[in-house]
Amino acid sequence: FAERERGITIDIALWKFETARYYVTIIDAPGHRDFIKNMITGTSQADCAVLIVAAGTGEFEAGISKNGQTREHALLAFTLGVKQLIVGVNKMDSTEPPFCEPRFEEIKKEVSSYIKKIGYNPLAVAFVPISGWHRDNMLEPSSKMPWFKGWQVERKEGKAEGKCLIEALDAILPPARPTDKALRLPLQDVYKIGGIGTVPV
Repeated sequence: FAERERGITIDIALWKFETARYYVTIIDAPGHRDFIKNMITGTSQADCAVLIVAAGTGEFEAGISKNGQTREHALLAFTLGVKQLIVGVNKMDSTEPPFCEPRFEEIKKEVSSYIKKIGYNPLAVAFVPISGWHRDNMLEPSSKMPWFKGWQVERKEGKAEGKCLIEALDAILPPARPTDKALRLPLQDVYKIGGIGTVPV
């Protein structure tokens, strides 16, 4: 209820679905500065980070500014060991004019420059212009952005390309799991329940 009332994500939420290649669990982490601890909890469990950047006038600039959340989240993801990244340039419907190619290219250039500084290779990152609200380039190519010829990534494991966000998710490389090492379980939370005791989740 608090999330809906304030229009922001407070706690992490899990969403599961299946693609052509993978079973995907999306860990929706809060973007708001007050809930950075919750964001770290979610990000530390991820194989790939999907950085959602708002394309609206002023919104992108606020996020990429010196103390902006776009910078902080990208840096935290890399620091926490999430070495694969997808960038969704969202709210393309609210650019001036709507679905503006120069705006997408401007954002791509600036985000590429920043993520390179923190350790990501921009050539290995899919940049997808999307409108989550209107489903543009989410599951199917959008007719509103005919200028977008698709994303391409180049990695030592090979190249990948596509047009939609779902295809970028399918292009994630599954990280090697250290199955020969001692068991480790990621903890998300600890609850103290009267009469039962401490319950880790």
